[in-house]
Amino acid sequence: MKKYPIYTVQNFSCNDIHRDFYVNIFKEHLKSHSFIEEPHRHDSYLMVFFTNGSGQHEVDFDQFEIKKGSLFVLQPGQMHHWSLSEDIEGFVVIFSQELYNLYFGQKNINEYNFYHSIHNRPEMVFEEKEIPKILPYFDLLIHENNQDGKYQLDKMLNLLDCIHIEIARKYGETYSHQTHSYNIKISAFEVLLEKQFKTQKLPSFYAEQLHITLKHLNRICNEILQKTATEVIMDRVILEIKRMLADKQLAINEVAYAVGYEDYSYFSRVFKKQTGLSPTEFRNRTIR
Repeated sequence: MKKYPIYTVQNFSCNDIHRDFYVNIFKEHLKSHSFIEEPHRHDSYLMVFFTNGSGQHEVDFDQFEIKKGSLFVLQPGQMHHWSLSEDIEGFVVIFSQELYNLYFGQKNINEYNFYHSIHNRPEMVFEEKEIPKILPYFDLLIHENNQDGKYQLDKMLNLLDCIHIEIARKYGETYSHQTHSYNIKISAFEVLLEKQFKTQKLPSFYAEQLHITLKHLNRICNEILQKTATEVIMDRVILEIKRMLADKQLAINEVAYAVGYEDYSYFSRVFKKQTGLSPTEFRNRTIR
């Protein structure tokens, strides 16, 4: 059975000084790492900004069109691959959470809500007039990476954070969520869901753990995500099933058990209801 690889920053970076931080222009990146055009994951954060060309980028089984100004931010564990035009240009940045959080201390990367898995869209598009707000930071990153100056890593991490700030501003304008208190609860729901979704699939469990009523949890999910709490939970479960089926490491009945379904027939019915395909049909479609 085929297993899709999980790449570390070290698979890309050959710099012993900052092995947890990789930056490159996209054309040079493709020359040395053509294998990334096949489906794969990263155990680190990935950021790609396209400045020319076109193509398709598939992230966790969702398709996105690549065009000038397309920016993608991926969290550890997300599966992706792309097909690209010959004239593709842009930048790629890969870095570990540990490096970022250690350097910034009190500031945690998870404070940037565009990295949250529940209400994260991995794609944003910077319009022509917006590109000058963010492009210079990528240019400076490349320039600094090619130097050998004192405080090199410090400067690069601060440039990365300037990029994060510009993305956060853009994200806030594009996907403005409701109230601050709702965002706090959604973040707490996300953390809890990530830990428990394989064993706990009832929204009442999460409401109780969050010390709110089920009605209020549904209200928050509807306001911010336009989904019910049950739909949010099921989306996360189905995504994990898709990832495991695509990786092909386990037999389908083993996948069912791994995500908390002891009854294979029920598991199969749930998956087909959500996706329109049986687990076997989905797995066969992902064979490459």
